[in-house]
Amino acid sequence: MKDATVLDVPDLTPGAQRILEVASDLFYRHGIHAVGVDTIAAESGITKRTLYDRFGSKDNLVAIYLKARHAAWWGRLQERLAEAPDPRALAVFDAYAGDPLPTDRGCAFLNAAGELPPDHPAHEVVSAHKRAVRDLVARLVREDRPGLDDPDGTADELFLLLEGSVAHRGIEQGDALQVRARERAERLLGG
Repeated sequence: MKDATVLDVPDLTPGAQRILEVASDLFYRHGIHAVGVDTIAAESGITKRTLYDRFGSKDNLVAIYLKARHAAWWGRLQERLAEAPDPRALAVFDAYAGDPLPTDRGCAFLNAAGELPPDHPAHEVVSAHKRAVRDLVARLVREDRPGLDDPDGTADELFLLLEGSVAHRGIEQGDALQVRARERAERLLGG
C-alpha cells in the first residue's frame, strides 16, 4: 500500500530523535513557518549541521514530524480499537478526545496543510494520514454495521463530523463540539 510507505517513520539516531521531539513541539505550538532551523537547533541543544545531516532539510524534518505524529496516534488508536465495543468507529472519536499529544490548536495535519503548498513533501503525508483515517472509519462501519443502506455515505458523514470537531477544537479551545460530534456519530450508527 502506497500510503503505508509514505507514513513510515525512518530510524533515527538519538540526536535526530531529540531534534524531532523539539521540532514537533515547536511546529505544533507556533506553526511550521514561524519556526526556523536556528530555533530548533538552539532548543534541542544540537547543531544546525547535525540537523541537516540527519534530515537533509527543514522540509524533510516537517514531513518526518507528521509521520511520527501519525505513528504515535495510530498506535494508540489500534490499542483502543482492540478493546472497543461495537460500533468501533466511535473509538476513533475517542482517540482524538483522549490523545495525550497536544490538541489545543486543532489538528496538526490540517494546520500543516493550511501552511504548506501542495508540492511540499509533508503535504503527501497529510493526505496519506487523512486517507488512512477515512478508510479505517469506512472499514469499521462496513464491518460493524453490515445492514446499513449506504455504509460509505455514513462513513463519509462520520469522517466529516470527526474532522470538523477536531479542527474546531483549535478555535474553541475545548471539546464541546467533539462530544456533540461523537453523540451524532452514535445516532448515525444506531448505537
